[in-house]
Amino acid sequence: MGILQLVREHPNPIGVALALGAQFSIFGVYIFKRRRSRGCLDPTKFKEFRLVKKTPIGPDTARFKFALPTPTSVLGLPAGQHILCKGKDRNGEDVIRPYTPITLDFDVGYFELVVKMYPQGTMSRHFREMAEGDYLPVKGPKGPIKYKPGQARALGMIAGGSGITPMFQLIRAILINPRDKTKVHLIYANDSVDDILLKEELDSFAEKFPDRFTVYYVLKQPPENWNGGIGYVTKDMIRTQCPPPASDIKILTCGPPAMTKAMTAVLDELGYTQGMQIDFNRESPFYLLF
Repeated sequence: MGILQLVREHPNPIGVALALGAQFSIFGVYIFKRRRSRGCLDPTKFKEFRLVKKTPIGPDTARFKFALPTPTSVLGLPAGQHILCKGKDRNGEDVIRPYTPITLDFDVGYFELVVKMYPQGTMSRHFREMAEGDYLPVKGPKGPIKYKPGQARALGMIAGGSGITPMFQLIRAILINPRDKTKVHLIYANDSVDDILLKEELDSFAEKFPDRFTVYYVLKQPPENWNGGIGYVTKDMIRTQCPPPASDIKILTCGPPAMTKAMTAVLDELGYTQGMQIDFNRESPFYLLF
């Protein structure tokens, strides 16, 4: 069904037209900003950005909002890529780790990171001690994966813990683009409900775009009356939730190394070729060109 036919036949044509107009407007601003601005990042040297807001969103997780140089600046990070952040360990030595912002270039004037701060993590310690007003050295864009709208008919995503952040960035980039018809199917595994990051946003996407996005949560310690997956991500879950092997689909994985290694073995057994799989944890040779 075409867009005009959809508007004509819908019981609330004005509402549908306004909603579609708003979606195209947001996407138009995103493309305009991407084309107008070179962005604030430098792939060859670190630049410092000021932390303006730190919001705890879980027992060991926080949302960090960093200001860009001007209210109209954009970060300049293509969907699918990440940044390198530099901090200090307990001995004052430099620590560099990759992180994926959850914001895109239509979020002008700032960018956001969602960071899970592990007890023994050296960079986690740096983020835990950061206060509003502190500066974070950042370099980028980095990474071999660059997303091109429509490159794949469907994407299956398997994420664990903080491995949701690169997935979230891609999901958001796909769903704000009304011209991108890629269907996205996410399996997201965690220990408990409290560990699910960005759940409110993911559930909102599923409600707003039911024909383009689905999410299936898997928990090791589920609450009573839980209707999602229990334990670890299994073959049956992947068969049920992800698109079957085909030349025009991709399966993306990101999470703890042990999890992604296990998922690679399971995906191989299910018939997904290496060309269909992308592991964000390693320098994947498979590119989605932006």
